[in-house]
Amino acid sequence: MDVTNLKTMYWKDNKLFLIDQTLLPDQIVYHECENYHDVIDAIKTMKVRGAPAIGVSAAFAMALAELAGENMETAAKEIKAARPTAVNLFWAVDRVLNADSALDEAMLMYDEDVETNRKIGKYGASIIDDGDTLLTHCNAGALACVDYGTALGVFRAAKEEGKNINVICDETRPLCQGARLSVFEMQQESIPVRLAVDSAAGHLMQKGMIDKVVIGADRIAKGGVANKIGSLMVALAAKRFDVPFYVAAPKSTFDMENSIFDVEIEERDPEEVIYFGSTRVAPEGTEVENPAFDIVPSDLITGIITEEGILKPF
Repeated sequence: MDVTNLKTMYWKDNKLFLIDQTLLPDQIVYHECENYHDVIDAIKTMKVRGAPAIGVSAAFAMALAELAGENMETAAKEIKAARPTAVNLFWAVDRVLNADSALDEAMLMYDEDVETNRKIGKYGASIIDDGDTLLTHCNAGALACVDYGTALGVFRAAKEEGKNINVICDETRPLCQGARLSVFEMQQESIPVRLAVDSAAGHLMQKGMIDKVVIGADRIAKGGVANKIGSLMVALAAKRFDVPFYVAAPKSTFDMENSIFDVEIEERDPEEVIYFGSTRVAPEGTEVENPAFDIVPSDLITGIITEEGILKPF
């Protein structure tokens, strides 16, 4: 599989093309978005995912709305409803609404994302020691952004500095973003990587096999961080076994107006849990809890790696 020019998204002929992340790593297929409704569908169905990527996609959705002569306020409201937990979505839509040209602003945000992530990587690499084994949960790599990545960007930057590191990725049920996407990205970067089931994280830390944890974030607010479901359990284990726990995210993920405990947690389709791929793994009629995110309180977080440096949790 040739991944030399793999892009999370690109703009061409007044259309947005998004790599369909539900098909990775087996297939590389780009989803063509001709209008903002197509982008909303891609966000809801997780063809595009990851807070920074969702934000830039939302900006391009607004550009599509403007090009089509749609009511921008109506489009903004519908786009914001696509995934309520990811604050980058709201930030991007509001930023475009206040711009003279939606497309120009979206293109600017596209370029800014890459530079922001490289800065996050540089600051984050400073906490990585040669020989570290690092655990990450879900996917906060290039596929979750325009390029380079946040949490995985830290690992990339450490490698670029010549540090020998090993990465362990949680599978991240139910959609297995860690198994499908993070492992895939680390393999493409030739960074040694292993896959672990979600429930093994505590055991690995208890055994002294993890030096640090680095995850991404969908929202950072007063009191903590919202990230993919399962992040809280990893953070609790890290606290118990004295493993530093870091969050890597751009400042656009910050929501300082609200408490993290007031954030709406998205509930997703029960079939994501009942089925593993096309195979049913639970009895028919099973009732399901399928929250997409959980909350990591600030007292479990060692530091927040941003493009402006490493901040103390708040």
